[in-house]
Amino acid sequence: MSWSPARLWSRLASNPLLRRVMKNSGYLLSATTVSTAMSMVQGALAARMLGVEGFGLVGLITDFGSNINRLTSFRMSQLVLHYVGDYTEQGKPREAAAVFKAAGLVEIASSLLAVGLIVFLAPLAAQALAHDPGTASLFILYGLAILANLMMESSTGLLQLADRFAALSWITVGQSVVTLVLMAVAFGRHGDILAVVIAYTVGKASGALASSGAALVEARLRWGSGWWKAPLRLLADRRREMVRFAWSTNLSTSIALLTRDSELLWLGAFSSPTQVGYYKVARAVTNILFVPVNPLISTTYREASLEVSARRWPNVRYLLRSGSLLASIWTLPAALGLVFFGHAFISWIYTPDFSQAYVPLLILLVGTMAVNILYWNRSVLLLLGQPAYPNWVQLWSGLLKIGATAVYVPVSGAIGMAVLLSTYFVGTTAILVARAQQALKRAEAGA
Repeated sequence: MSWSPARLWSRLASNPLLRRVMKNSGYLLSATTVSTAMSMVQGALAARMLGVEGFGLVGLITDFGSNINRLTSFRMSQLVLHYVGDYTEQGKPREAAAVFKAAGLVEIASSLLAVGLIVFLAPLAAQALAHDPGTASLFILYGLAILANLMMESSTGLLQLADRFAALSWITVGQSVVTLVLMAVAFGRHGDILAVVIAYTVGKASGALASSGAALVEARLRWGSGWWKAPLRLLADRRREMVRFAWSTNLSTSIALLTRDSELLWLGAFSSPTQVGYYKVARAVTNILFVPVNPLISTTYREASLEVSARRWPNVRYLLRSGSLLASIWTLPAALGLVFFGHAFISWIYTPDFSQAYVPLLILLVGTMAVNILYWNRSVLLLLGQPAYPNWVQLWSGLLKIGATAVYVPVSGAIGMAVLLSTYFVGTTAILVARAQQALKRAEAGA
């Protein structure tokens, strides 16, 4: 069999299902590529202004606020996609509107809770993570961006369901432009860490407000100007199911941020802002691999959700295989390029002071390739009625990782954290993929 680029593209483009995934991923990919490029420039400007230690401190401040927000979040985008889509397919628009209303109310409450926690915990974070009590006000300042984040997840879910991926792309680019302009102004004025934190805060808030505004317009177009009056009692027969779904996604997010997405915070607690600076750069460069793949996650989930609801199992398998193939086409060559040119790239973008980030980068590439190529491993289990299984896998693997962090990271810094995260990625991905294949076989047998 010939695997020429033309034949490969013909195969991928021949299925209408995959064409929709590729089209919507293309919108997000364009935005993500531009956004990532601007994020690299933002990071480079901040790194040149603040140096390794200051750059690490900014990473601690932004990660702390974002992770507190995620801790209280219920990932309402997935709930909106699943239940608004389900009620829409059933021809029940009032119930669909009620789901979006309920999701928005819960998310507003969780965002306000997050802001309160950030204000309360800021002094502790400044002491334990930044090792500088004087930085507490900066932690609080960045937390204010969450006030604009009130309905971000719910809004994103509705816009994805409505196939408004182009609008989401423009919002992503616009947020990056705002942040970059503010960062460039700070750089031109020889700004300090306060100017950098303000740039990130305003940029984050602008994207959240734009998403919420676009979603409210979409809700009005779908359900009329009085959509928000839809009574929540319409959801009574599925309330327990929806609560279980929301708690499951919240638990998954909480486990992920404690074990996988809070590396900078763990590193700050057990090491120093300087090591955080190196690790932040390594993660930023590794994120290049995620650029074309991240859009596939949401677009594949949307299409797979519809196919699972219709019990079209061959289409589900086709989506997963083709998605992994698409991810591999980018991931493998990009990883190889970073192996050869990563050191020079870091020195050029961030200055030679950050060159020690290269070894953590090499280690992170191993785990990143695994999770990138098999990006659908958790979402397919969620759709197949096993939302709790990934949580348990992540929980136990994460507890082992946290224990190893306390022992290994104080003596090995950024390199040790990279080893632990890469091992975690490879191990959990292997377990979840095996489980997903078993779940698909059982679903096909019962069809």
